[in-house]
Amino acid sequence: MAESDYILEMLEVVKRFPGVLALDKVDFRVKPGMVHALMGENGAGKSTLMKCLFGIYRMDGGNIIFKGRECHFNSAADAMGTGVSMIHQELSNVPERSVAQNIWLGREPLNKLRLLDHKKMVSDTKTLLKGLNFDFNPDAAMKALSISQQQGCEIAMAVSFNASVVVMDEPTSSLTENEVFHLFDIIRDLRSKGVAIIYISHKMEEIFRIADVVTVMRDGRIIGTYPVNELDDNKLISLMVGRDTTHRFPPVESVIGEVCLEVKNLTASNPRSFKDISFELHKGEILGIGGLVGAQRTELMEAIFGIRGVSSGEVLVNGKPLKKLTPRQAIGSGIGLITEDRRNTGIFPLLSVTNNTVMASLVNFKNSIGLLDHKKILEVTSRQNQQLKTKTPSMSTRVEDLSGGNQQKVILSRWLITLPDILIMDEPTRGIDVGAKFEIYTIMGELVKQGKAIIMVSSEMPELIGMSHRILVLCAGKLTGNLKKEEATQESIMRCATQFS
Repeated sequence: MAESDYILEMLEVVKRFPGVLALDKVDFRVKPGMVHALMGENGAGKSTLMKCLFGIYRMDGGNIIFKGRECHFNSAADAMGTGVSMIHQELSNVPERSVAQNIWLGREPLNKLRLLDHKKMVSDTKTLLKGLNFDFNPDAAMKALSISQQQGCEIAMAVSFNASVVVMDEPTSSLTENEVFHLFDIIRDLRSKGVAIIYISHKMEEIFRIADVVTVMRDGRIIGTYPVNELDDNKLISLMVGRDTTHRFPPVESVIGEVCLEVKNLTASNPRSFKDISFELHKGEILGIGGLVGAQRTELMEAIFGIRGVSSGEVLVNGKPLKKLTPRQAIGSGIGLITEDRRNTGIFPLLSVTNNTVMASLVNFKNSIGLLDHKKILEVTSRQNQQLKTKTPSMSTRVEDLSGGNQQKVILSRWLITLPDILIMDEPTRGIDVGAKFEIYTIMGELVKQGKAIIMVSSEMPELIGMSHRILVLCAGKLTGNLKKEEATQESIMRCATQFS
């Protein structure tokens, strides 16, 4: 195939971090007018490769050929100015500024006097948003928008550069189903105009719906590039993890025991949240919680853990009511919570793996004079992370430098050293790859086999059905379904999830 067939070539790319060879002579080529999916487990090197392309990381070796010419981007501004834009997985907007100010940040239009031309900026924003079928107010503060609307602004910003290559890193992580359809319409429109889309996602159903070709990475190397019509779920997973994967979910072998948690007529203090929720959780049980965006699943879990206020109802652990719903009392009663948003409410990104792991149990590591026993902390946190096979260069590594799946293992380790009897896991596998997902599922199975109880909130139907003994479904803050495993199908769950009355 002639070089002219490619709009972008990354050749022999090498990137090293302390103790880690993240990219090992990677060759990656992209054609114009194609949606090119980049797949692989967390830590495979996908985001690192794209950050090298975008000038965020400096390559330790290799070349970038863009439109037939060798390029070296020293910054994101270099890349965008040349014709490469990127939608990042993590939102990076300025909350206090308007939509228009965020979209044109650093390249604001100026009038003849070299002053900011606010009128033109708003007008250009309206034109841009209209072309993408977004209905945001250009003057609205970014912080006033929903997460999915903020993601839409990130998409608009990337498109505004009139780029020839657009990198989309997990672009649907904060979008509803309808918004995903909208994004795919935008992608198809860009593709029809000859724009190359590099699409990174762990959601395989999206890859088969939108991609033309798939490149698979594993352990910092390219495994191969394939037309999407030559792949199916099992083959793609096998390429990503390097082994056959007949089953996506491990068998959960546990004995369902007595009731360990009772929620009785729990109603949120916010009148627009959940109302009159009652259910029971048994030892040895994985209780799935399903529902659509806005169903108030997370709000309910946070109320049980004491983060959100309630106006009535009670929570009982092993038959004893919790007098006050506070995180301190929840932890003291043997309840742990893995939050939905790992980045913002789960990890402490600048702290080490050790400090992140010990954060919920510091009180247990004081010595006889009331000081922290750092030797014991390192010993216990190291042992726990080793048991979960957390991949980290060292325990002193900043947790933000780990892959999403390994960050999730650190958070799991944090709660497991508190010895919880009940573990609430809100979207436990969001944004992590199929290999890491299977490891998380296996850990969950081992916990319930030991008699622990798990509440798992999930937006992924296969995960709910594959891992739960029983599934509760919420709709608009009301409990609309309580399904046994044999009753749980995608149709029955969706029927309950849309039962508004």
